Amino acid sequence: MSASPATRRFLAVALAAGALVGAAAIPAAAHDDDRRGHHGRHSSIVIGDVQYDSRGRDDRSNRALNREWVEVKNTGRDSVNLRGFTLTDRDGNRYRFNHLRLDGRSSVKVHTGQGRDSRHDVYQDRRRQIWDERDTATLRDNRGNVIDTESWGRRGHHDNDHR
Repeated sequence: MSASPATRRFLAVALAAGALVGAAAIPAAAHDDDRRGHHGRHSSIVIGDVQYDSRGRDDRSNRALNREWVEVKNTGRDSVNLRGFTLTDRDGNRYRFNHLRLDGRSSVKVHTGQGRDSRHDVYQDRRRQIWDERDTATLRDNRGNVIDTESWGRRGHHDNDHR
């Protein structure tokens, strides 16, 4: 028994509508997965590159200290207020972000030495190196939840927990 043309049209429209609804839901779910950081937390903020060994002469000058940095990236589209976020090393040295809104798809370098903070560079105002040859950077949100970690120093290359 064959379906009438009206029944076939109705089924085709219903199937097409269902496919559109299903297709619209898939990108939203994928987007949520992309925003999850380390430990499954929902965040677009991650640790990017790390420069732990200041290149050039290590004369303990402010210039040498500022060649040591950790990059914090916003991989999402929306800006994020980093006020209260902290970046710590394995020894417990801590940098707390103050008034910084990180635009979507941008980054900020957290330098060890002294300087004038900007949208792309902030300074810990320290007088000695923080990041060792073997170390771990841990980024926490303003509630103390671990957002991301980056470890390095095992056989001379970076180990990244979330990539």
